[in-house]
Amino acid sequence: RRQKTPPQQKSPLQQKSPLQQKSPLQQKSPPQQQTPKKEVPSVKTIIHDFDSAVFEELFPETAQLTRLGTSEPPAVILSPMYPARPCIGCFGCWIKTPGSCVLPDSYQEMGKLLSRTSELILISRCCYGGYSPYVKNVLDRSIGYLQPFFRIIDGEMHHVMRHDNRMAITTHFYGDAITKLEEETAERLAKANAVNFGASGCTVHFYQTPEQIRGNMA
Repeated sequence: RRQKTPPQQKSPLQQKSPLQQKSPLQQKSPPQQQTPKKEVPSVKTIIHDFDSAVFEELFPETAQLTRLGTSEPPAVILSPMYPARPCIGCFGCWIKTPGSCVLPDSYQEMGKLLSRTSELILISRCCYGGYSPYVKNVLDRSIGYLQPFFRIIDGEMHHVMRHDNRMAITTHFYGDAITKLEEETAERLAKANAVNFGASGCTVHFYQTPEQIRGNMA
């Protein structure tokens, strides 16, 4: 009499390995159990050309909240207190280390900082219709925030954005002898930079003295 042979067992190669099993992320879960996507906290970035003591005297509340880490949103203040090496125009932040500057100092990751910035505040002496050397240098070191490609906006050529971020930009120019032509030039420059940075808005103010800025600093 022929005996029934037991069913053949699947070999380890035929069995589903743990890697073939659906992970918890692949399995459908009830909506209430889904973990919300963690958002990167936004920051307020302030770039100014004052001595640190002068800034604290002019804006004591902003300086104190930043020092204590209790400002809302969190603030990052950049000043000449932190020496910035000048941009050498090597385009390494576009070609070698996309998004990051190749110069190793405190400004190497300006692109990443701006990608988290919801509000950018520039405070600069108006120098011949432009920024002061320090503020200009920091902005030059920030081109890694953008891509090396170009797009046309309102008939003007601007860089393609690297990050999906639309910060608001406010620029405060001060100087006791700003001419009308310098004011017009500086305003055009600040607004063009804002378009290039993909800003959600741009406001430009002019003052004779730094003390007059107090009323417009939120």
